[in-house]
Amino acid sequence: MGRIRVLVVDGHRIFAEALATALAAEPDVDVGAAGSAAAAERALERAATERRPYDVVLIDVDLGATPAPARPTVVPPPRSVPAGPQQRPAAAPLTVHQLPAEGRPLPDGTALVARVRRAHPELRAVVLAAADDPQRAARALQAGANGWVARESSLGALMAVVRGVLRDETHLPPALLTGVIRELTSARRDRSESERLVAALTPREEEVLRCMVAGLGRQAVAERLFLSPHTVRTHMQNVLGKLGVHSTLAAVAVARRAGIAPSEPPGPFPAPVPPPTVASTTGPGAG
Repeated sequence: MGRIRVLVVDGHRIFAEALATALAAEPDVDVGAAGSAAAAERALERAATERRPYDVVLIDVDLGATPAPARPTVVPPPRSVPAGPQQRPAAAPLTVHQLPAEGRPLPDGTALVARVRRAHPELRAVVLAAADDPQRAARALQAGANGWVARESSLGALMAVVRGVLRDETHLPPALLTGVIRELTSARRDRSESERLVAALTPREEEVLRCMVAGLGRQAVAERLFLSPHTVRTHMQNVLGKLGVHSTLAAVAVARRAGIAPSEPPGPFPAPVPPPTVASTTGPGAG
């Protein structure tokens, strides 16, 4: 199999470094580490550019679930309080207070699995998880993960999974297998039912549904499809009725499960083509 290049992606620096150090002790493993999704994607791109691509990426499923690193904010000290006979001097306050640097959630490990598998199809992805969760494991497999491993697993067990996914095997803990199969079967059944419902729509109603998936309101749909708002309203009501839902949001959810893509805005009209030039046959020399 040759040397195996492994990238560890985990937001917990101590864990990532400890795991990378343990893996590096294997005689046939080269290892790198990244502490965020962005750092992992940069490392994978750089390795591919240098023609030294990684073979396996180990991704924490909870990557980004914790708050972003804090940024220092200076807090002004309180006004001094004179010390009276029954008073003690105010304790010196901390001058640096840790506040969240970002308010938005960071991408999780499953989203990163999907992105890196699309960008690097030959890469194998193994998810590291603190607890077994059939629903999350099923989502990870659907995103392109090749294995799910408990974080507390032994190094030997982890390396067995790494070597297995390189042989195109899919690795799941036995305790998860039944639950994951149930989740995948349920998802497939939901998709089939959604496809059946969407298939009952007329071509015009499906066009309206695609516009709804694109987030367009009634007036915007009317302008895109060159219909009156009243006609669009009728089509939308028909779509909701045939899909068996009571809101646009629910209709969009059904469409997504059925694989319906959002409507694309129309392209520019082509420039008019000038009429062909006809040579005169009445001038001098004609005939």
